[in-house]
Amino acid sequence: MLKEGNQPVFCEKWPIMRPTILKLLRQEYVPREDWQELFYLVHSLCVWDEKSPPKIFAALREDILVFINQAQERVLSHQEDQALLKAYIAEWRKFFTQCDYLPRPFGQLETALQGKTTNAVAKKTLSEESVVRNLMLDSWNQSIFSNIKQRLQDSAMKLVHAERNGEAFDSQLVIGVRESYVNLCSSADDKHKIYKENFERAYIQATEAFYKVQAPEQLTVNGVHNYMKYADTKLREEELRAQRYLETCAGSVQNLIDSCVSVLVTVFKDTILAECADMIKSNETAKLLQMYKLMDRVPDGAGIDPMLAVLETHIYQAGLADMVASADAITADSEKYVEQLLQLFRRFSLLVNQGFRDDPRFLTARDKAYKRVVNDTSIFKLDLPNKYGVYSKSQPESKCPELLANYCDMLLRKTPLSKRLTSDEVESKLKDVLLVLKYVQNKDVFMRYHKAHLTRRLILDTSADSEKEENMVEWLREVGMPADMINKLSRMFQDIKVSEDLNTEFKEFRKTHNPDSLTDSLSIKILNIGAWARGSERVPVSLPRDLEDYIPEVEEFYKSKHSGRKLQWHHHMSNGTLTFANKTGKYDLEVTTFQMAVLFCWENRREDKISLENLRLATELPDSELRKTLWSLVSFPKLKRQVLLYEPAGSKYTEWDENTSFRVNHEFGLVKNGKVQKRGRINLIGRLQLSTEKSREEENEGILQLRILRTQEAIRKILKMRKCVSNAQLQTELVDILKNMFLPSKKLIKEQIEWLIENKYMKRDDVDINTFIYIA
Repeated sequence: MLKEGNQPVFCEKWPIMRPTILKLLRQEYVPREDWQELFYLVHSLCVWDEKSPPKIFAALREDILVFINQAQERVLSHQEDQALLKAYIAEWRKFFTQCDYLPRPFGQLETALQGKTTNAVAKKTLSEESVVRNLMLDSWNQSIFSNIKQRLQDSAMKLVHAERNGEAFDSQLVIGVRESYVNLCSSADDKHKIYKENFERAYIQATEAFYKVQAPEQLTVNGVHNYMKYADTKLREEELRAQRYLETCAGSVQNLIDSCVSVLVTVFKDTILAECADMIKSNETAKLLQMYKLMDRVPDGAGIDPMLAVLETHIYQAGLADMVASADAITADSEKYVEQLLQLFRRFSLLVNQGFRDDPRFLTARDKAYKRVVNDTSIFKLDLPNKYGVYSKSQPESKCPELLANYCDMLLRKTPLSKRLTSDEVESKLKDVLLVLKYVQNKDVFMRYHKAHLTRRLILDTSADSEKEENMVEWLREVGMPADMINKLSRMFQDIKVSEDLNTEFKEFRKTHNPDSLTDSLSIKILNIGAWARGSERVPVSLPRDLEDYIPEVEEFYKSKHSGRKLQWHHHMSNGTLTFANKTGKYDLEVTTFQMAVLFCWENRREDKISLENLRLATELPDSELRKTLWSLVSFPKLKRQVLLYEPAGSKYTEWDENTSFRVNHEFGLVKNGKVQKRGRINLIGRLQLSTEKSREEENEGILQLRILRTQEAIRKILKMRKCVSNAQLQTELVDILKNMFLPSKKLIKEQIEWLIENKYMKRDDVDINTFIYIA
C-alpha cells in the first residue's frame, strides 16, 4: 500500500485531468495515453481519497456548465429562426454524442458517490444510468435548454405551420429539436417526460389553433359534403406529419389525432349528422362512407350511435312502406311476399356494404330493423288463443312464418314455380327462405306449417325432389331448429319408406289369398302417430263399400306383422281417383276421401236430386266438413263446368239449408281454350285438407301449449343449474334459450313462474321477492 504521504490528492491531480476532459467536451483528439491516464487518475482519487469524489463531481459540473454556456452563446448569436434551429441542433448533437463518451472514465466515481465497494462495479446492471451522463443532461436542461426552449418550440411550430400552408423547409430541423427533447430527460421512470410536457404539448396546441381558424371557414364556404372531404384529407395529412415530427413510441401520434378529431369533427358533428338521414334516403353511399369514416373517429360512439339510430329507423320505415305499398299483391301470393322481403334485405345489405363497409355495428342495426319488418303485424297477423281459448286481439303475431312455409311448399312441391326453376335455383331460393327465417321471432309457427305441408307432399306424393326434401330438413337443423322437431321430420321420411315396403307386401298377400281388380291400384300408408299426428280429432265418414271391405284385411295383415300395435284410420288425410263418364266424355277425377264419399251417393241413382240433410245421413260427415266438401264440387275455381249443381243458387255454402238439393251435372266436361275435351284428368283435391276446422283450432292451441311447456322447461333448467337466480337474470337467460323458437312475452314468463311456484318447483326468497330458489 501507498504511504499516507504518497496518497494522490485532488488538488494535484485535477489540473492533469482537466485538459483531457475539456478536449472530450469539445470533441477534440485525445491520445490513447491521456485517455488511459484519465481512467487511472479517477480510479486512484476515488479509492485512496474519500474526500475526492465530491470534489471531482463539483469540478466536472463547473466545466460542463462553462462549456454549455459557450454553446449557448454560439446558438443565440443567430437571430433568424431556421439558423437558430440549425445551430442548436448542431451543438446538441455534438454534446449528446459526448454524453456517451465522457462518463466512461468516471465509473469509479459513480461507485464512490453511491457508497458502493469496488467489487460492486461488476454487478452494476445495464439499466442503471450513469451519474455523469445524468449530470451532463441535467446541466444542459437547466441552462441552455431552459433559456431558449420557448424560442426553439416557437421556431419549430412556425416551420410546421408553414408546411401546413404549403411552404417547403428542411424537416430535419423539427426532427432534431424533437430528438433533443426526447433524449434530454434523465428520469428512469419516464424517459419522455420533458418531451411530453413541452414539445408534444406545444405541437398539439399549435395544431388545434391552426384548425380552429381554418375548419369553421371551410364548413361555411364549402358545405357539409366538401367539408367532410377536407376533414378526412387533413386528418390523414396530420397523421403522416405526426409520424415524422412526433415520437411514435410515446403515444404522441394518437394524442395528436385525437386532438385533430376533436377540432375537425367532434365540434361540428351535429351539423354533419344532420345530413345523414337525407343521404341514407337518397342512397348516397359515397357521402355516407365519408361520414362514417369521420364519425368512427369520434370517441365513445358519440358519432356512430346517432348514425345507427337513423339507419335503423330508415330501414324499418322504408321496409314497412314498401310492404304496405304492395300489400294487395303479396297478401295473396307467398312467393311475391318472400321475394319482396329478400329484395328489401339485399337492398339494405348493399347500403350497409357500400356506405358503412359492413361494419358489425351497422349490420346489427340492419338486422334489428329488418327483424321488426319481418315480424310486423300491420299487414299480416295471426291470432293465437290465450290460455282460456279466447283469441287475443292485443298481441297478434306476424303471419310471416306461415307465408314462408307456403313458399317452401311451392318450391318443394310439383308446381309451375318449381318446374320452371333448375335444381340449383330451387336450392338457392330455399337458402333465401332460411335467411329470412333467421329474423322470424316465432319459428315454432313456421315449423308447424312446414310440417303440415311436408305431410301433404308425402301423402300425395307430390314432392318435386325427394333429395331436396331431406336436405331441407338438415338445413333447418343447421339453423338451430329444435332437435325434437327435426327428428320428427326425419322420422316421416323413414315412415314413408317403411310404408312402401308394407304396401308391397300387402299387395302380394292379396294377390295370393284374395285377388281382385282393385288390389294394384290400392296404396296404404301406415305411419307413426308420434311423428305425423296433427290433432286428436278423427272425422267419421261412410266409405264406399269396396274400400270399407279392405280395412279389416289391412288390420289383420298388419297385426300379423306387428303384434300389440293399433291402427287408427285418418280418412281426412286420404285420397283416390274416380272415373266419371257421361255423354260428354270420360274423365279421371282425383278426389279426397270426403269428396269420394259424397260422389258415391249418386252411384245407383245418377238422375236424382239429394238434399243436404240426406247427404249428411249418407256420408256421416259433420255439417261443416260436408258443406266445405260440397262447395269444392259445386264451385271449383279451375272448372268452367262443375261436377255437381245445386239449387237454390247461392254465393257461399253458409247460405244452404236442409232443403238445398244437389244433383250430378251430366253436362260436366273439361274445357281448354274454349273447347270441350272428351278425356282428361282433373285434380279436385287442391290443397288436401289435412286438418278440419276444429283440429286447426287445436293446432293453434297446441302452439300456445307447447310454448308454455317449453317456457316451464327452460325456467326449471336455469334454476336447476343456478340454484338461486334473480328475476332479471332469469328473464335474460330464458330469452336466450328460447329465442331460436319464439320470443316469450313478459306475461307468459310471469304466468309460468307463478305456476311453478304454486306447484312447488321453485319458491321466492324470504328476503328478496325478486330472487327465486330451486326446490329439488
